[in-house]
Amino acid sequence: MKSGTSMSTPFVAGIVALLKSLHPHWSPAAIRSAIVTTAWRTDPSGEPIFADGSNRKLADPFDYGGGVVNSEKAAKPGLVYDMGVNDYVLYLCSVGYTDSSITRLVRKKTVCANPKPSVLDLKLPSITIPNLAKEVIITRTVTNVGPVGSVYKAVIEAPMGVNVTVTPSTLVFNAKTRKLSFKVRVFAIE
Repeated sequence: MKSGTSMSTPFVAGIVALLKSLHPHWSPAAIRSAIVTTAWRTDPSGEPIFADGSNRKLADPFDYGGGVVNSEKAAKPGLVYDMGVNDYVLYLCSVGYTDSSITRLVRKKTVCANPKPSVLDLKLPSITIPNLAKEVIITRTVTNVGPVGSVYKAVIEAPMGVNVTVTPSTLVFNAKTRKLSFKVRVFAIE
């Protein structure tokens, strides 16, 4: 049986086309967010996913990425993590691209802030903190694409040895409020 990127790419491309036809105003980042945040972390029948090449190690996000794509849920994700050109420019600054390289890429004069922004500030639905040595506070902004009066509550599954809190733990949207931010506080437990 074939698996992996070469098999998933055509399926995901079809799902992206479907989502773009349903939501023509969504950015590529919003579409990616919808796919990743609605994916299953088990197989479609609810059974655990095992790491590739192992029938004993349960897979984790580093093994399965976003998970098993659920196209039906991706069409109605509720919340999306959206990004624009400036967010990508900040990311390029954070990973060390020079002002001139970024200027050539985006065709607009760019000067990275000093100190440079943190790679942790990239507006993605996932958070990876290499070498967590001290408390880290990360801000994320989400856009409600669900019903107008939607309410979302944080559910935390912290890795062993790590404490995670989300503030506010509940996001309440209304007709005037489509975007809200929250902070994620992460620190190692000694």
